[in-house]
Amino acid sequence: MKQLTESPRFKITLLLISMTLFCLSLSVFRYYISETKVFFFLNWNLFLAWIPLALSSFLVAFTIRSKISLSLIIVVWILFFPNSPYILTDLFHLKVRSTIPIWYDLIVILSYAWTGLVCGFISLNDIEKRLSEYCQGTVVNGIVISFLFMSSFGVYLGRFLRWNSWDILNNPFGLFNDIVVRFIYPLEYTKTWGVTILMGVLLNFMYFTFKLVKNNNERIVQPENINNL
Repeated sequence: MKQLTESPRFKITLLLISMTLFCLSLSVFRYYISETKVFFFLNWNLFLAWIPLALSSFLVAFTIRSKISLSLIIVVWILFFPNSPYILTDLFHLKVRSTIPIWYDLIVILSYAWTGLVCGFISLNDIEKRLSEYCQGTVVNGIVISFLFMSSFGVYLGRFLRWNSWDILNNPFGLFNDIVVRFIYPLEYTKTWGVTILMGVLLNFMYFTFKLVKNNNERIVQPENINNL
């Protein structure tokens, strides 16, 4: 039990739960003051952002030797992964309102966005570690980069075309049509590719910064490094 509570995974999970409760308390307090449910949808968005982390945590906790099963889980994971950075675009809802100061709403949205983004980056790091068991480092990096650009494309589909992860089952043909037409006629959808490319670059910078800081901290706390201090 002590080993569990002292593990880095337990600590980061506990931190994310605390961050989620903080977000919830902000939205509840906002409702109490304004008596409006303007930002209650952020709770659903954050729930969706937790799903890829739950899937990757399953892969970390259990050894799945079947490549087919592992591939299926990763496919489901990539369908939900865009929900993590998606909350960043909820900044579109930020505007002056008479009941609540804009600085409070800014903190509300940023709190949800940061929590969702951290959930996503940790889950991506989990997937990266599993893929490294089967592929070389350069190949894994290429896959991770492509996942982040796919995620930014998913964010575009959700924010501007109002598709969501469930529509792969609810309306697969409509979703497929909106995706394919943008690949066939890319010059007619400059907004699509502008959002996808620029947000993809941003997410790559953010993730690899996150990963660099994480790896640097892990090297610092290694016993051999401590003995050399």
